[in-house]
Amino acid sequence: MKVVSSLALVVAVGWVSMGVAAPKQIVSIPLHATTYNAGHIAQATLTPLGSDTKLVLFVGGVPIGTAIPAHLYTYIYSGSCARHESKPAWELNEFVTDYFNEQVGIKLWKSVPVAYDSLRSGGYALVVRASPADGNQDIFCGELS
Repeated sequence: MKVVSSLALVVAVGWVSMGVAAPKQIVSIPLHATTYNAGHIAQATLTPLGSDTKLVLFVGGVPIGTAIPAHLYTYIYSGSCARHESKPAWELNEFVTDYFNEQVGIKLWKSVPVAYDSLRSGGYALVVRASPADGNQDIFCGELS
């Protein structure tokens, strides 16, 4: 009986380990507020989605005076937050209006037309920008690799 219980425990631990190991493809990227949006927090979550990458943005706040609903523009640049190319590699602005929930903040869903592994291995920066009507300033940035 003890052997069966021990075997069941080993199998259960193995399944849990596999379940914990599988989400390694899902990664959360902290987005750092720029001086234009100081004091606010944001996070991006990347998930493989076939030959694309699913991007979910959680934004805790935008600059005071931003029009409601906020229109946030999202770009991925080659390089880093400190130094990136002048032209974005991908503009993710098919939809710019957010989903706002008072308890969660702002949430946006995007699809990046590049494979997850390529995006994570390439030295890219994710930039979130206020709308042109709100100053067109970068408000968050995070490094994807």
